[in-house]
Amino acid sequence: MADAPVPPASLFEGAKSVLETADPRDKAAMARAVAAAWREKGLPVGTRLDAPDRPSRPADPQLVPPGQVPRRRLGTPAGRAALLHAIAHIELNAIDLAFDMLLRFGADPLIAEDDRAGFLSDWISVGDDEARHFILVEDRLNALDSHYGALPAHDGLWDAALATADSLPARLAIAPLVLEARGLDVTPGMINRLESTGDAKSAGVLKVIYNEEIGHVATGMRWFLAVSATLNQEPEAHFHALVTRYFKGHLKPPFNIPARLEANFPPDYYEPLT
Repeated sequence: MADAPVPPASLFEGAKSVLETADPRDKAAMARAVAAAWREKGLPVGTRLDAPDRPSRPADPQLVPPGQVPRRRLGTPAGRAALLHAIAHIELNAIDLAFDMLLRFGADPLIAEDDRAGFLSDWISVGDDEARHFILVEDRLNALDSHYGALPAHDGLWDAALATADSLPARLAIAPLVLEARGLDVTPGMINRLESTGDAKSAGVLKVIYNEEIGHVATGMRWFLAVSATLNQEPEAHFHALVTRYFKGHLKPPFNIPARLEANFPPDYYEPLT
């Protein structure tokens, strides 16, 4: 890993630097540095820059179809490492999704000028959280004698980013409100399984991620409602139309309705799409 990243000259330059950094720990460090510069030093937004189609990635992990990603029983260290590796891969993609959101859509006309600083701040905060999550998970992987890149992973999250690259409403519907909300459904079960194996430390990492992901889904919902209002679209019907168009397959129950309600995401949005 390189030395501490040089603070960017502007927010958009910093976001592009995050996306163009291949080493995972360096990417996380750059994300945190950009977020700190925005919060603490009055970083200017700068001139909008084109977002790359794909973020830079390390040589490993090998990317394979989802069915070929290894799954092992959690009763062994190797099995827990496989689960944490998959989560680390999700968190790495989530860093890039957050910074792609602000670089690609930070100047989008669907965001009212008075709301633009709030939009940028929200997604910088999400990206900062995701970078911290990646570091937490990879540190735990290291403690299990593994590391990010040791196992294959799949590219489904970035496929969704590519599919929604030209539409802010679609990106908001799919990234936080389908993909990230799915994490709210499955993470409590993973926490319980890790605790049942005696791995309280890994379970603790997932608890941190779970609690903060509720806020990320709430952020997605807040901006989806704002964009729907700008477009004069009824939000539930708008969500249904976007998910039907941009998401492959159906949404999978059971849903963690209490967590989704905490994120202001009621069942009328997602239950009809199962």
